Amino acid sequence: MSESKYQRILVKLSGEALLGGADYGIDPLMLRRVASELVEVAGLGVQVAVVIGGGNIFRGAGLARAGMDRVTADHMGMLATVMNSLAMQDAVESLGAHARVMSAIRINEVCVDYVRRRAIRHLEKGRIVVFAAGTGNPFFTTDSAASLRAIEVGADLLLKATKVNGVYSDDPVRNPEARRYQRLSFDRVLDDRLAVMDATAIVLCRDNRLPLRVFNLNNAGDLPRVVRGEDVGTLVTND
Repeated sequence: MSESKYQRILVKLSGEALLGGADYGIDPLMLRRVASELVEVAGLGVQVAVVIGGGNIFRGAGLARAGMDRVTADHMGMLATVMNSLAMQDAVESLGAHARVMSAIRINEVCVDYVRRRAIRHLEKGRIVVFAAGTGNPFFTTDSAASLRAIEVGADLLLKATKVNGVYSDDPVRNPEARRYQRLSFDRVLDDRLAVMDATAIVLCRDNRLPLRVFNLNNAGDLPRVVRGEDVGTLVTND
């Protein structure tokens, strides 16, 4: 524990993070690399929880905009997150660590139901816990699910993995003049409508004083560096 600044964290991964160099689905090399960093962090004595989106397989909101019933589309998106979560569980266990997938919807043949006390117990035993199926309710994103689960299990930090190294004043891909924030308040994120997480997720973090760190998943080793207390990416707090 002396190597880590935190006791318990939750890492939010987008489904697209697992694409790697692929156009669709899961890149096995990217999956293994992310799993290896999660296992490395757990090896520091940190209790690790994970929420993964499903956008690499299916994006419910997109089909809803195209005319599909929103509730049906969101339920399909939840199933995509279960697929990603099972893949992550397998990758973690192939590295010799232990993992559990806990789903917000009942799908007992492939994973267990999410129960808060059981999740905390798994974490206390050193297992990497992957929360699947979002909140189990339509109209809520996996960002909101990540904030909710992090608060429920008493995480010290929520880590949002993105494709850029923090929060910027504008899209750094389109605007080379965009500047990176080293530190922000949740109110500033909401007032300036900065693209960090959806507003529900930000408000949950703010109201429960859960710090959020945004970092670049594509920078190998950044996740362990954050856990060791290095100033990586952007830190969002109540201050």
